[in-house]
Amino acid sequence: MNDSAVMWSRALTELTLSFHIVYATIGVGIPLMIMIAQWVGLKNNDEHYLLLARRWARGFVITVAIGVVTGTAIGLQLSLLWPNFMELAGQVIALPLFMETFAFFVEAIFLGLYLYTWDRFKNPKRHLLLLIPVAIGASMSAVFITIVNAFMNAPQGFDLVDGELVNIQPVLAMLNPAMPTKVAHVLVTSYMTAAFLLASIAAYRMLRGSKHVYHKKALHLLLKLGLVFSLAALVVGDFSGKYLAEYQPEKLAAAEWHFETKEDASLVLFGVLDGEEVKYAIKVPYALSVLAHNNPFAEVKGLDQFSNDEQPPLYIHYLFDIMVVIGTLLIVVAVSYVLGKWRGWKFISSQSFKRIVVASGPLSLIAVEAGWWFAEVGRQPWILRGYMKTAEAATTSGQVDIMLILFAGLYIVLAIGSIVVLIRMFRNNPIELEMEEHKQVEGCAGQ
Repeated sequence: MNDSAVMWSRALTELTLSFHIVYATIGVGIPLMIMIAQWVGLKNNDEHYLLLARRWARGFVITVAIGVVTGTAIGLQLSLLWPNFMELAGQVIALPLFMETFAFFVEAIFLGLYLYTWDRFKNPKRHLLLLIPVAIGASMSAVFITIVNAFMNAPQGFDLVDGELVNIQPVLAMLNPAMPTKVAHVLVTSYMTAAFLLASIAAYRMLRGSKHVYHKKALHLLLKLGLVFSLAALVVGDFSGKYLAEYQPEKLAAAEWHFETKEDASLVLFGVLDGEEVKYAIKVPYALSVLAHNNPFAEVKGLDQFSNDEQPPLYIHYLFDIMVVIGTLLIVVAVSYVLGKWRGWKFISSQSFKRIVVASGPLSLIAVEAGWWFAEVGRQPWILRGYMKTAEAATTSGQVDIMLILFAGLYIVLAIGSIVVLIRMFRNNPIELEMEEHKQVEGCAGQ
């Protein structure tokens, strides 16, 4: 075992996943936002919502292109950096990986048709129908790749004989206990993040002085959707806690610095560790028992039930805190807006509230990053829980550090390039100009 190769392999994989997850999350969530905006526009005969869909679709193409590159890099790195894992489990995960590729092809084909056929249908509702396979394909890509990750956390559907997997049942492996909560969590947080990210752009334009109703309608639609999906994420998060309590109790215990098995367990937020003593933390009585078992008096397993070499790193506690705090904040922002609209609060029209909404987009991406770090680091020291440890799966090559530098350079170029292209795309084609051009086209068509 080459400790240096393991370290660099983990670093490169973490870098790739951290970069990819931004574009993957946007790629899953944006198609649904486009479809909803276009549906609302057709239903209400509102040109602003139709233009929302059109402009979002243009930007979406850029993120898809970057997602393809980084997704390909992940597939390449699985074989290069973790050859022993692929040799052991490759036959099991081949099916969901193939299905993920097929789902992407469906998304890409219909996305091309959707973009090419704007204004080409006499009945615009038929154009909307092209978005259905785009949205489904994007979501199913996330479903299948998340199933692979779920399998790594709760492997089943095979027998291990003499170090080899035999009697493989790929479908049973896909339907592992981690699958429902992981898939649901990835989907709803992707939709939530897309809603808040687009809402933050609308709020930013309004802060910069735009009075156009286009941005107001975008903000109104997106914060309502943000409320729906942030509440859904809260519910799925509760189910995820119960999954961890039953199938990965060491991960839940590490996340909550729960060192001793006991009843009436408190939920620990923030704080610092002094040995096994938690200082300066906010403790919510009984909340961990409720999260784990829906019973305030239930017993929750502590880290004392697991050997030291099978305990996840304790810093995942802070990743858990980031998710919880940001998720709660996003719910508060969305609820404040919806209630404010209903009750006529002036605060939601203030510059201060718009600044909060602007911050909600980046914060939602930070929560997604923290969630994936929590998922991956929280499984350590295992790459395939209970069967293969991460150190056993890694390559022994001494060139991984060079690969890290090369891929880091690639990601920097992709990040800067995509941001510059998106900014120029919309800066050179402002909404006011596009609305005027659209009216001119309609006028010519009417003559």
